[in-house]
Amino acid sequence: MKPRTRVLLLAPAILAGCTVGPDYRPAASSELGVPDQWSVPAANAQAQDLTRWWRSFDDPLLAELVEQAVVANTDVAQAIARLRQARESLVQSRAALLPNVSGSTGYQRNENLRGGGRSFTLPDGTVVDTGGGGSNSYTVGLSASYQVGLFGEVRRTVEATRATYEGAGFSYAATLLTVESELARNYMLARAYQAQLANARASLALQDDNLEIAGFRVQAGLVSSLDAEQARSQRAQTAATIPSIEQQYNAAISRLGVLTAQAPGALKTRLAAVRPIPRGPAAIGVGIPADILRRRPDVRAAERNLAAATARIGVAQAALYPALAISGNINTAATSLGSLGDAITGSLFAGLTQAIFNGGRLRAQVRNARAVAEQNYAAYQGTVLLALEDVENAIVALNTARERERQFAIQLDAARNSAILARSQYRTGLTDFTTLSQQEAALLSAQNGLVQARSDAATAQVSLFAALGGGWDADTIPQAPPLAAPTPDNR
Repeated sequence: MKPRTRVLLLAPAILAGCTVGPDYRPAASSELGVPDQWSVPAANAQAQDLTRWWRSFDDPLLAELVEQAVVANTDVAQAIARLRQARESLVQSRAALLPNVSGSTGYQRNENLRGGGRSFTLPDGTVVDTGGGGSNSYTVGLSASYQVGLFGEVRRTVEATRATYEGAGFSYAATLLTVESELARNYMLARAYQAQLANARASLALQDDNLEIAGFRVQAGLVSSLDAEQARSQRAQTAATIPSIEQQYNAAISRLGVLTAQAPGALKTRLAAVRPIPRGPAAIGVGIPADILRRRPDVRAAERNLAAATARIGVAQAALYPALAISGNINTAATSLGSLGDAITGSLFAGLTQAIFNGGRLRAQVRNARAVAEQNYAAYQGTVLLALEDVENAIVALNTARERERQFAIQLDAARNSAILARSQYRTGLTDFTTLSQQEAALLSAQNGLVQARSDAATAQVSLFAALGGGWDADTIPQAPPLAAPTPDNR
């Protein structure tokens, strides 16, 4: 190889090391405002595996529905499609690191339709004229082109698309967490509404009995008709709450159906049997605040978006500098296939382009890229702080719900005893109906209060699991699953 040719081929490789633009460096947790400890008392400072947190509620139907939603939910399917798009964008940007090579071949047949002729000279100088016969022509060519990223524009583009692809993977994981937590929350609500309906119907049965007793006492002349009217009013008030609870129960069941990619009423039969509100683990390990940077997929997606925006600054800056393109081709032409290799021609071209005047457009693009990076940094920091807020709010919500549950259990025990005593006294005429009505209303209130506290505790646990980034494998970067084989219907 000639020295000049060697220099020409090595120059792009040497110059390719000049990469402009800032190199991305992940921000430290202290730069993002992450404290060393939580500001609220955490149940357990030791982090635990939360990949399949829904199984800790020991409810097989809940686990089945969550895992069904993970594979069938339409929002998850959209996130997977976006992840595949990001992967193909990465493949396209990586292709720019390699030369483009294309080949061509051709065949041409010429015929003299009228007149014409050909002549050729023999070795001894004799000129021979021939008739106007046809001729064949064959061509084969190979061409290649390569855009050399002298100042790193190609590598920065690959860097940006790789970060975008990873961010799409984390966004997919964040979608999974949202679907999982929403399904679990609606499942808890459905069980809570079942318990409230049972309370209302049990109370309604007691009030039917009260109405009958009041009617007998009025007929016996022991009390005025006021007792019967109060009993009738109380019964109607309780009965009026049942349709509202049924509407809320139906909404929760419908939501569960849609979250599992089914019709709204598809799960009504499966959830018809009344079951208690699932109770999760007594303690949930929350770790330290800095763990959120690794465990929350939305935080990691925001960090990857910042990395991509930082790389695009280098892409914009590279446009200010010269761009080198190299192209070459090899061609051969012959009148027969056997002589294609007799004569081969080739060419090599290298050209530099440099922007001279563009009205400040390229520098404005650099400033725009920097502003986008600043915006993404602020978004990243905001996502981190919001994640910390979610965790602390969920911890407080869980602690207060459990305390309310303890107090409502005490209230329910007292209200049940008071209602039994008031009913016994009313039957014997030792108290009036107003007292009985008040005690039974207090009993129903305590029953519903305990149900609500248990529901709040369960949904707070779900929120805490989601806030901690549970529901996916935080030690991996989600990859786009392969496309399913095409069927005759969608080919």
